[in-house]
Amino acid sequence: QVQLVESGGGLVQPGGSLRLSCAVSGRTFSIYRMAWFRQSPGKEREFVGAIRWNDGRTSYQGSVEGRFTISKDNAKRMVYLQMNSLKREDTAVYYCALDPRGQGYDDWGQGTQVTVSS
Repeated sequence: QVQLVESGGGLVQPGGSLRLSCAVSGRTFSIYRMAWFRQSPGKEREFVGAIRWNDGRTSYQGSVEGRFTISKDNAKRMVYLQMNSLKREDTAVYYCALDPRGQGYDDWGQGTQVTVSS
C-alpha cells in the first residue's frame, strides 16, 4: 500500500511563495511519474505539473509555467512544488499523485490547502 502525504500549504499574500512537499511511503514497486493537481471550490480537479522519476523531465499547465517548479529527491522519495508569484486564482487544495507505470495516477494524497489572499 502506497501513502502520499502532502505538507507545506498555508495562507500567503499575492506575489508570495510557498513550497509544498509530498512524501511517498509504503510499498512501491515502481514510480514512473509524480504529479501535482489542484482543486478549487466548485471546479474540477486540474493538472498542475508532473515530473518523470527516472530523468526528472517536467511538464506544467500553462497558467503556472514559469512560476511553479517541480523537483524531487529520489533517495528520500520526496516531491516538491515550489510556487512563486502566487495569484489569488492559485487558491486551491493541492494534491500529489503517483503514476507507477505511465498509465495513469493510481495513488493520491489527502491534499493540502493553499490560500492566496491579502
